[in-house]
Amino acid sequence: SAATAVAAALLMSGPVLAADTPSTTGAGTGAAAPAAVEVAPGITRERLEQAVAAAWKNLPPDLAARVVQDETMAVCSQYRNQPPQAVADAILAREKQNVTYPADGKYLGSWKNGEKLALSGFGGRMGDNPKQANGGNCYACHQLAPTEISYGTLGPSLLGYGKLKGTTPEAQKEVYERVFNAQAVFACSNMPRFGHNKFLTMEQIKDAVAFLLDPESPVNK
Repeated sequence: SAATAVAAALLMSGPVLAADTPSTTGAGTGAAAPAAVEVAPGITRERLEQAVAAAWKNLPPDLAARVVQDETMAVCSQYRNQPPQAVADAILAREKQNVTYPADGKYLGSWKNGEKLALSGFGGRMGDNPKQANGGNCYACHQLAPTEISYGTLGPSLLGYGKLKGTTPEAQKEVYERVFNAQAVFACSNMPRFGHNKFLTMEQIKDAVAFLLDPESPVNK
């Protein structure tokens, strides 16, 4: 449809976002941009959002919700993932409140289960069976075990990560927070908020922590 074409063209281009234009509420406040701001010549943000909405009609509620940005996503888009320090600090504070910790205070699960989790890219796609557990698809962005030669480079290599990080309770908690909600550690991170978005369970996240930190894990061999 024409709406789909407009949305695709704008999203693939390098639009001028609100961060590039003077704010009507004062410079550096990090306030949301007015809908009238043009994101491309002759195209307002409101028009862009209408085109995106029109391109994804009749979606089931869980998929429709994924088209809507929350506050952190909107701000990161506004500043092209490079927010001013005050905005970044606000993101970290807000997202840190969204981290749910294990009631027993234990962050290390099974590295063997974590290995399976890292290899699985299942979940979040149209047609996937919602009764099957989601995977972390970790190799799409990171190098992990040395035996896996197919991996992405969007994120840093995590080969030998446990040797560098250690397995102290503090290290376990930090890694748990990174996997649960990366925005609580690094503002406008490209990493999915696995726990915050309920894509992975708490037990799966603990298994991921073990895969990264456990000395017996192939990541650390």
